Amino acid sequence: MKTIAIEGVKNGCPITYNVSQLIMGSGNFLRRDDMEHIDRMFDTFLHVGGNLIDTAHQYGRCERKIGAWLNTSGRRSELMILTKGAHHDDGEPGPRVNPQAITNDLLESLERLRTDHVELYALHRDDPTVEVGPIIDVLNEHIACGRIHAIGASNWTHERIQAANDYASSHGLIGFTFNSPNLSLAKCRVPRWEGCVSAGREMCAWHEGNGMPLLSWSSQASGFFTGRFTPDRRDDAEMVNVYYTPDNWERYARADRLAEEKGVSRMQIALSYVLHQSFPTAALVGMETVEEVLSSVDGLAIEITEQEVRWLDLLEGGEGHAE
Repeated sequence: MKTIAIEGVKNGCPITYNVSQLIMGSGNFLRRDDMEHIDRMFDTFLHVGGNLIDTAHQYGRCERKIGAWLNTSGRRSELMILTKGAHHDDGEPGPRVNPQAITNDLLESLERLRTDHVELYALHRDDPTVEVGPIIDVLNEHIACGRIHAIGASNWTHERIQAANDYASSHGLIGFTFNSPNLSLAKCRVPRWEGCVSAGREMCAWHEGNGMPLLSWSSQASGFFTGRFTPDRRDDAEMVNVYYTPDNWERYARADRLAEEKGVSRMQIALSYVLHQSFPTAALVGMETVEEVLSSVDGLAIEITEQEVRWLDLLEGGEGHAE
């Protein structure tokens, strides 16, 4: 499986993690108590070359199930972990992006995961009223203690990430080396949830300029391209509010056309779009079955050109595209 490089620090020394472009999302574990099924999912994911799972302090049961699997399988060395913390209203009211909340969430996540470190750690939300300095300071304390090896942001604007990295650079500290916003072929009309950030053209241009890896959550737009949704079917209020726009239905039509030409599915085209940006990307996919793991892996093999990416994204005319 293709990988992207994420820089970190382990035991005081620089380290490069080669992260699989397909990242297993753990949200679906909330609905599954069958550890045999979870074991099959991990076994398949690792077998096909996947090596990173995404979770969060807010997904408490997910972290515990991952920890239970790690404890019984003995395969911690084969799997990298990305967990997140400092989510709003996670056990207390209001924004929680502060050193105390970050520390509390991290230590509890490590306990749930039954590990003494995570390879990647991201802040799940932002609070622009908090200065970046104390945030970077406390994250560096945990890096120095070996609890985390690389830090990033989820649902931060690129301007705030840049400000944090400028602070880190000027103080001889480690800054964010990855970003994890939403990026998908279907664009969010409004934030999916309060405080969520999607990668628009300005953020993508920023990533193109500095090469920072982007790990996309909801990379397939919550199944927008599955065929379960049509302009006339409006029973899912959240999907209608977030994704039902004329531009997204045009993207859907173009994905359908390109999928037919290549003999693949629309969902695989949507995944390929995320993975063929002009900067390093990986896709978080909430795979529920072994079959979905294998289908996603097949999607990784699909090649689309830069012009096809632009055509899918409505940046090229609708009359045709590069074959």
